Amino acid sequence: MNRRNRLLPAALALATATALLVTSCSSSGSEDDQDSADGTPSNSPAATAPGTPGAPATPDASTTAPGTPAPATTAPGTTGTTGPAPGTPGGSTPPATPPGTGTTPGNPAPPPTGARWQPTPGLTWQWQLGGGVDQSVDVPVYDIDGFENDASVVAALHAKGRKVICYINAGSWENFRPDSAAFAKSLQGSDTGWKGEKWFDIRKLDQLRPLMAARFDMCRSKGFDAIEPDTIEAYNQNSGFPLTPDDQLKYNRMLAQLAHERGLAIGLKNDLDQIPALLADFDFAVNEECAQFDECERVAPFVKAGKAVFHVEYKLDTNQFCGKTKSLGFSSMQKKLDLNAWRKPC
Repeated sequence: MNRRNRLLPAALALATATALLVTSCSSSGSEDDQDSADGTPSNSPAATAPGTPGAPATPDASTTAPGTPAPATTAPGTTGTTGPAPGTPGGSTPPATPPGTGTTPGNPAPPPTGARWQPTPGLTWQWQLGGGVDQSVDVPVYDIDGFENDASVVAALHAKGRKVICYINAGSWENFRPDSAAFAKSLQGSDTGWKGEKWFDIRKLDQLRPLMAARFDMCRSKGFDAIEPDTIEAYNQNSGFPLTPDDQLKYNRMLAQLAHERGLAIGLKNDLDQIPALLADFDFAVNEECAQFDECERVAPFVKAGKAVFHVEYKLDTNQFCGKTKSLGFSSMQKKLDLNAWRKPC
């Protein structure tokens, strides 16, 4: 399961509490505004990305850097692996470029020279999907929203020696994304439990392939090094479609192929049951709450294969999980559910 479904009650409680605070304490700032990303008081402003997180993004061709980005400085502790997998995206003739992506789906630019990035076990990281990206966190890996951050943010992080992962929702439709109109109604199933989101019918590879290709092209054109595809275990959710484990395997492998064709690494987000089948297809793992649910041993095969496991807990404090996950070689930290800049690393 993923964070979006597991923690819906907590998210609703957080939203309610936030609304009450805004009503009764309009003159006071939030705890997160007063804290630095590492949980210590800070008065320095964070670097901001264009747009307001959580609000509908506005397509802007100027935010997409054309062409192939220059090779980024290699982050400490990282190595290369084999180059992009051969082949070209299949499926039907790609539609017109979805707004906000900036490239023609299914026609990636030539992959960058050299091997794609392979995150190694133990790399420290920052995962920030809410608020302007705080670029002051001294870690070699950042994972940030692909739509809400432009090429200048990625370039600034590269200049600091960081590798940057592009967060993309690959398993459910979001009505606030600039390319939302490109997804036919027939692709949209049941609500995920989050406002404005519906599960994809992942059986329709011919329709979803060019749409996902366009999103991955956007990530590549902005200079990202890797992809984090979210909500990629619809087969065990109430999706509104009769999905099977095999449907999910085919879809997830399609995503991995699309990333590798573009010279990008890709992480397997949760989907614990299919790790044995998908380990060879993915370059790292992103896991939420394996300690809380006593599942961390199931993710350990990635580390044994020399691939990083980027892991977070929301409800447990670091003294409740760091000993275990560090012994497994995970890159672990505690985060708040809204995934703003705050972090408490192991």
